[in-house]
Amino acid sequence: MKWTDVRDIAIGLADAHPGVAPLTVRFTDLHRWVCELPGFDDDPERSNEKVLEAILMVWLDEVED
Repeated sequence: MKWTDVRDIAIGLADAHPGVAPLTVRFTDLHRWVCELPGFDDDPERSNEKVLEAILMVWLDEVED
């Protein structure tokens, strides 16, 4: 999984952190959690605020469905 796999990352986060409200997660924690996901193998330095925000929004959609 790469940083560009926003939907896959969001699904992985929803599975790994059930009950967590995505909008309460700090970007520093989000970054760490993404890097810890099984199958994530991208460079941690390649993320940015825009990518993390996109992940949060898709994760929010996932938990609201």
